[in-house]
Amino acid sequence: MRRAGQPFENWELQLIERLIADRRFRLVAFLETSKPAGAKASMITKMVAQLDAALFARQSDYSAKRFERARKAILMIPLADAVENGDRHGLQLDMILRHCNAELPEAILHALPLGVWSLSHVFTQSGSASWDGISDVAAGTPTSRLSLFLETARQPEKHVVAQAEFNVKFSAARNSAFIKEKSVLLLVRELRRAAETGRLPKPINAPDAVRTLRPPGILKTGRYAASLTRNIAQRLLKSMRRASHQETAVWTLFSGRGAIDDFDPSEAIEIPPTDTAIKADPFLFHHEGRTYLFYENYARGDERAHIAVGEITRNGFEPIGIALGGNEHLSFPFVFREGDEIFLMPETHQRKRIEIWRAVSFPLIWEPYSRAFEGWSTADSTLFKHRGQWWLFTNLSEHHAFEDHCSALYAFQVDGPELKRIVPHRLNPVVVGSATARNGGRIFSRHRRLYRPAQYNAHGIYGYGLNIMEIEQLDIDDYRETCVRRILPDFKPGLTGCHHFDASGSRYILDARLNA
Repeated sequence: MRRAGQPFENWELQLIERLIADRRFRLVAFLETSKPAGAKASMITKMVAQLDAALFARQSDYSAKRFERARKAILMIPLADAVENGDRHGLQLDMILRHCNAELPEAILHALPLGVWSLSHVFTQSGSASWDGISDVAAGTPTSRLSLFLETARQPEKHVVAQAEFNVKFSAARNSAFIKEKSVLLLVRELRRAAETGRLPKPINAPDAVRTLRPPGILKTGRYAASLTRNIAQRLLKSMRRASHQETAVWTLFSGRGAIDDFDPSEAIEIPPTDTAIKADPFLFHHEGRTYLFYENYARGDERAHIAVGEITRNGFEPIGIALGGNEHLSFPFVFREGDEIFLMPETHQRKRIEIWRAVSFPLIWEPYSRAFEGWSTADSTLFKHRGQWWLFTNLSEHHAFEDHCSALYAFQVDGPELKRIVPHRLNPVVVGSATARNGGRIFSRHRRLYRPAQYNAHGIYGYGLNIMEIEQLDIDDYRETCVRRILPDFKPGLTGCHHFDASGSRYILDARLNA
């Protein structure tokens, strides 16, 4: 259901393309209304929102080729006509996806076995201006929340059935455009779940589940305009400093004794950076009685990093050398053993593929072993075995305007390091939202419980914190996880972020970002 006369937005076209491409769905008609409901934004709020969108949310048009081919077969029916003459049009609908804030007649709602589905951002629109995100940016909230609502004849009040959190952008318009694009992932996943099971999703106990989605007043709009001006000035200053190589993200490492479910970062000992060796994404590997440390390494002013390796000894840390280099940025050096062989799977998203390397002469000499996902933008991939089955978890960016590796986690059954057999999880992406989706290290099995370190991206900061997620259900049909612990950058003075954890034996290591 959409507003008559309005052009399709990019997120709508992306959604339509996915529905048409999936044989489980059939797009029958667009029900059009000329009178959207809801409160209207003030003229000042509309002006600020439209200027913001023109400056910071412009994007190229999405090419919906499938939709263009199928368009003639899809009915465009005024909502009133659908109520009165639905039988004449041959309308037999299972569900309606609401794309605008409009009331639906009870006669239609009662005829829908799967109800009406709505994304929260459709209720934050006044004409062509969206005020979604203005309140979040003005108030400085750590994340913006996306909700999926469901209404049925039995439960006509909107209730939340899925939710995701995203790191707040500097601009409300950019924040809104970003969340709209990512909302397609959440909605399609839940639609597929309903198609597979034939059951409606259950309501969840979500924070702010039934918050009032009203446009901000003049005072809040004014606070937002002041915040936006300040954010723009800060971004310009940072850009100038980066261009002159005066500003580099500086990470440091902390190591101690403990495991993923009981470590205390406040007791860790620092492995400090130097101007030529800034270390991040640390992975530990125990081999022949020695503990090796693989890490992303770069110098101040560098635009790309390589994979370096050192050894943790009784006296501290001793660098060994470069494990992998090249012309592209490399990071996240996930190192693991399978049988008698040692493998390294670094992040190579600039090469648009996943690569696995095999040790020829450990720890410095490696040869290519396998590759997969050619042409795809993946990041922070990890392999692990669970109940005899190999799994690949990766942060894949399926995008049009916003390439982003923090918003979606994809799971695949694989045959191990060879990556010749890859079977996608039926609910991919299994996690949506930058507050928990991005991998923050390897998967751990401890005391018959499965843990996944994940980044907590919030407060406008990449890698602000670290989540410890417990994986409660993992099979090809289902995935569930719960955050059992969150590490914030307050365990040592002078930190602004922490986003990666690893452990080997009784030793753990994590990275943290220092104040610039």
